[in-house]
Amino acid sequence: MSNAPRLIDPFARAITYLRVSVTDRCDFRCVYCMAENMTFLPKKELLTLEELDRMCTTFINLGVEKIRITGGEPLVRRGIMTFFDGMTRHLESGALKELTVTTNGSQLDRFANDLYSAGVRRINVSLDTLDPEKFTRVTRWGRLEQVLRGIETARNAGLRVKINTVALKGFNEDELFTLTDWCAREDMDQTFIEVMPMGDLGNEDRVGQYWSLKELRATLSERFTLTDLPESTGGPARYVRIEETGQKIGFITPLTHNFCESCNRVRMTCTGELFMCLGQEDNASLRDVLRANPDDDAPLVAAIERAIGRKPEGHDFDYSRQKPDGQVSRHMSHTGG
Repeated sequence: MSNAPRLIDPFARAITYLRVSVTDRCDFRCVYCMAENMTFLPKKELLTLEELDRMCTTFINLGVEKIRITGGEPLVRRGIMTFFDGMTRHLESGALKELTVTTNGSQLDRFANDLYSAGVRRINVSLDTLDPEKFTRVTRWGRLEQVLRGIETARNAGLRVKINTVALKGFNEDELFTLTDWCAREDMDQTFIEVMPMGDLGNEDRVGQYWSLKELRATLSERFTLTDLPESTGGPARYVRIEETGQKIGFITPLTHNFCESCNRVRMTCTGELFMCLGQEDNASLRDVLRANPDDDAPLVAAIERAIGRKPEGHDFDYSRQKPDGQVSRHMSHTGG
C-alpha cells in the first residue's frame, strides 16, 4: 500500500506525524506531569505490543512518516524493544522516515545501543535542571546522575540527543545560561517548553509555574545573537541559532504563540485513544475497533479517517486572564509527553 498522505483534516492539513504513548507508568513523578500518588491503568486496558505494532502499521499505511514513542516513560514498558525491533521493517522499506523517542533518560544506559540497532537515530531527553537537589525535587523520585550517565551512553551509541526543558518560573530561571552552555559543550540541541495546563495535580499552581518563553528568549538575547531559522522537524517548535556557539534552540510556545496552523500530528494513548489535539478533550477510541476486527483492518482505517475528520483548528490553552483557561483534566502522562 502506498504511504502517500491519506489523512487530510478539515483544514487541509496532512497528518504525517503520530505520537504514541506505550505506557502511562513512569519511574519519576515530575510535578508538572504526574501526581505524586498516581493510580495507573490495569494492564488489560493497555494495547499489547502486538496491537501497538498493528496500530502503528495502519497509520504508516495511511501516510504517517514519523512516529515518536512516548509515555509515561516508554522504556519502562516490559518488552518494549520487541516493538522497536518490529518497527525496523518500516524504516528499512522507507515507508517510515523516522522513529524517535521522548524519554526521561533513566533507562538509556540499558537501552541506548538497542535503540540505535533498531533504527532510532534521534531522541529527546526531558531535563529541567542540572542541580541534583532541584532535580530530585522536580522529579520527586529521580536521580540526576543516572540520567546524565544515560545521556552519555546514548551519545556514545550514535544517537543524536536533544534536551527538552520545561520553563518553570522560580525554579530554573537562574539556570538558563547554565543549561544552554552545557548543551553547547556537549553538542546537543535544546528546546524550551512552556508549562501546559493539563491534569489536576493538587497543589501545583499552573499560573505560578508559567514562565513565558517570550521573556526567556529576551533574556537569552541579552547575551547571545539569535537568528531565526525557517526549519521545522514536524513538531510545534520554532527554532533559532545561537551565533556565538552554533547551537540550535527551540521554543514550544502553545500559550504565547499558537502553532496550530501547521499542525500535522495526532496522539494515541497507551489504551488506543486517539487525541486529535493535545489541548482538547475530544478523542476516538480505536482499541475496541482493533480488537473486534482481528483479521480486517478496514474498520480500523475507517475509524481513523472519521477521527481525523473531527480534528479541530486549534487548542484553547490561555493564561492571559491569570487562570489556566483551556485546562484539560487528563495528566500529560496519560496522553503522552
